[in-house]
Amino acid sequence: MGGDAIRRLTAVGAAVLTVLGVLVLAAPGAGAAPRQDCPGRQVRALPFRTGVVRLYKREGYVCALTLAKVPGTPRVMSVSVQARGNRPVTDQGRYRHHAGPVTVHAGHRCVRVRGAVGRGSVSSGWILC
Repeated sequence: MGGDAIRRLTAVGAAVLTVLGVLVLAAPGAGAAPRQDCPGRQVRALPFRTGVVRLYKREGYVCALTLAKVPGTPRVMSVSVQARGNRPVTDQGRYRHHAGPVTVHAGHRCVRVRGAVGRGSVSSGWILC
């Protein structure tokens, strides 16, 4: 192999690596799993027949998400968190795995959390007071 052939082969290899690098950077989350957690530490888990609502707290913020006990086929799921004195923040739709996360600033106020997967549901009443 001559010097020109080696340079051409090196240039083609560098071009292929560059294209692959651009594709990886252009779609950083393409193969990633959907986010299914909240920042902070878990302070409560509210299990029910068809799933569980997980509640997290960090620096005055409360975050909640509903996880299906048996993920798979899309079904109606919801999660709602409400700081006392404010309106609830809700995520509802047809999901395979989880609804949420939803976050509210609660400070030192009580919160009410609700979650549902299919026909099963849970409601916490006022907690974290």
